[in-house]
Parts: sequence; structure tokens; C-alpha cells
Amino acid sequence: MPSLRQLFLSHVAQTSELPLMLEIDKASGMYIYDKDGKRYLDMNSGISVSSLGHCHPNVVSAVQDQVARHMHTMVYGEHIQQAQVKYATLLSQQLDDSLSKVYYVMTGTECVEVAMKLGRRYTGRYEIIAAKNAYHGSTFGAEALRSDHDFSSSFAPGVPGIRHIEFNDEKELSRITEKTACVIVEPVQAESGVNPPKSDYLKALRAKCTAVGALLVLDEIQTGFGRTGYLFAHQKYGIVPDVLLIAKSMGGGMPIGAIVSSGEIMSKITKNPALGHITTFGGHPVSCAAAHAMLDTLLETGLVDLVESKGSYLQTRLEQHPIISEIRRSGLMMGVEVTKRKYLKHVVNRCIENGLIIDYFLFNNKSFRLAPPLIITEEEMKEACAILEEAFDYAEQRYKK
Repeated sequence: MPSLRQLFLSHVAQTSELPLMLEIDKASGMYIYDKDGKRYLDMNSGISVSSLGHCHPNVVSAVQDQVARHMHTMVYGEHIQQAQVKYATLLSQQLDDSLSKVYYVMTGTECVEVAMKLGRRYTGRYEIIAAKNAYHGSTFGAEALRSDHDFSSSFAPGVPGIRHIEFNDEKELSRITEKTACVIVEPVQAESGVNPPKSDYLKALRAKCTAVGALLVLDEIQTGFGRTGYLFAHQKYGIVPDVLLIAKSMGGGMPIGAIVSSGEIMSKITKNPALGHITTFGGHPVSCAAAHAMLDTLLETGLVDLVESKGSYLQTRLEQHPIISEIRRSGLMMGVEVTKRKYLKHVVNRCIENGLIIDYFLFNNKSFRLAPPLIITEEEMKEACAILEEAFDYAEQRYKK
């Protein structure tokens, strides 16, 4: 009888030649357990998904209750479903009045596809601008927003009309003109190694988009739901987008995403043509119930208020090690850069060996990601730091021999 590992390699399509191959048995709170019972402290959150940790009881209970009532009944937008309505109402209450309409989808990358459609449909313009070294997903439209052609050239030609600007460079904002339909950016760039906005960059970007009539689309798929120390990063940095994209931690571990905008903007996918975007499983009631429980828990527990102090603790302790050159951070979204590229794989592998999960970035080969669940305690932070510091020592010693 083939093992689960063998069946995985034979029948589950892979996204790389070197998958992590961690065989998962269960997960709870801050920890993931493999088939042999080994415990791993999760400092990655499945790329900022499990912000309440794994199997949070409030989310599990909401899922169980909704499954017992009903699951899929009809393609999104046709039936009134309590789970969808309750969540959209609670979410809109946390946002600016202009962000009052929620369109549900399944993933972050589908959010981006809808945003690209909205930009062109609402403005009647063609050009879409994105920032260099950003990541917005891997469907065809989202892939076209990448500036790194090593990832996208094999699928060329991509969607036409895409231009790129340097993130955090106000001089580059002059490239946004009356020809621009929309500008799609992350308020904190993630996959380039965590790059927060400098000074008033986002405010200048907001002003430029307003001046030329281009929609400002903020991709908060990673930064949303408390990750940066505010419920949403645009609130932290003092702006309001025309279109807000959310996903990842939104569902407390269940798959869901959404585009949030004004009624005027969102109406453009309901007419001329009708059904401007349709999605079978968008707003799945089980995922919406999970999302409601997740957001309600964040609001009731005050977890977001503790994010900055937790991030500060991790940064202050880890940046003291001699192989750490820089830590870039917004809340509990952290890029930890090592002084030598050769250290990186040894740090990551040593941590996993010793029961700590961290991860690489797509566009930064000298940094690793720290994005722990927001529920992390002081004792768990100490445990994580001890394992990380031992991994730093291990990497450093390997190159002293």
C-alpha cells in the first residue's frame, strides 16, 4: 500500500519541485502537528491567513452551525442569505461610509480580477498601473500586474495596458494621468520583503488618483484584519481607497475574499453588461459565517490593539543578533533580513527542524517572513525567539568552519 506521501506526489499537482512535505495531522491555536505528533509553532499563519490561530472555537462553531442550516443554494447574488448579509453589514460598519458595498468572491486573486474590471468599466479608460515588486495573485490578470518577468514571461503575452511605478517614490506618481483607469497597490508591500510606505507616500498617491480621476485600489489581502496593528492598513496610514480588496485572514481559515467599494462603483458590474462578474461559490454561506465569527472575535477581544507591542517585542529581541541586518515591519507583518544570503536557507531549515515554521518571500532572497497568528502570547514569542536565535547561531557557525 503506497504511503500518503507517495500518493501526494503521484496525484496532487505540485507548484514547485521542492514542496515542504510536512504531513499534517491536526492544528490548534498556535501549533500544527504532523503525523508523528511533532509540534510546530506556526510563525507564518499560512501566509497571514490564520490570524486567530488554527481552529479557533468561535470560527469552528460558526462553521458547524451554518453547515447544519444550509450550504450552497444558488450562484452568488441570486438568493438572500443571512450569513452574507450579516457579514457585509458588520464589515461595512468598520469602514468609511464610501466603502458600503461588499462583493464576495473565493480568493484574493479573484478580488484583483474584479478590481481590474471595475477600473476599466467605471472610468472608461484602458491603462492600469501597479507597483514594481508587488504580488497580487496568479490568475492571468493578476499575473500581468507583476513586474518580475521571470515569473510571468512563460505565460506571455499577458493582459495589455499594464504599467509599473516604483513603490514609495513620489516622483513616479507623475506617471498616473488622465489615461489611467486605476492604480492597484499594497499599502505595505509583502513579497518584496515587507516594505511599509514612507512618510506620506500613500496620501500623495491618494491625492494624485483623485486629481486625475483614477480609482485607487488597495490590495489589503495580506494587511487586512489587524495584521498591521489597525483593522485595515489604510486606516493606519490615513487614507480611504476607492476599492478595497480583502481575503486571506478574512475567513478565519475558510476560503473567502471580497471587493468593497461604493454603491456607485460596484453598480458597474450589474449593468451594461449585466452579470459583469459572476462567481458560483463567491459568498459561500459557510465561509461567510466563518468570516463573521472571525471579525466579531477580533472586535470583541481587542487583539488588534496588542499587535504593535507584540511586533515591537519580536523586533527588539531578534534585531540584536549579529547576522540580522534589518527588520522591516508593520505590526506583526515582518521581513527579517540576514547579512549574507547564504544564511537564509539554513535559518529556515533549522527552524523547521526544531519545530518552528517560517517562510521565504517571492522577491527578496535575503529575508524571511514572520507573520504569526495575532493570538500569540508572551510565552510563545519567547519560545519562537529562542528557536530563531539558535537557528541564527547555527547558520553563523556553519560559515566559520
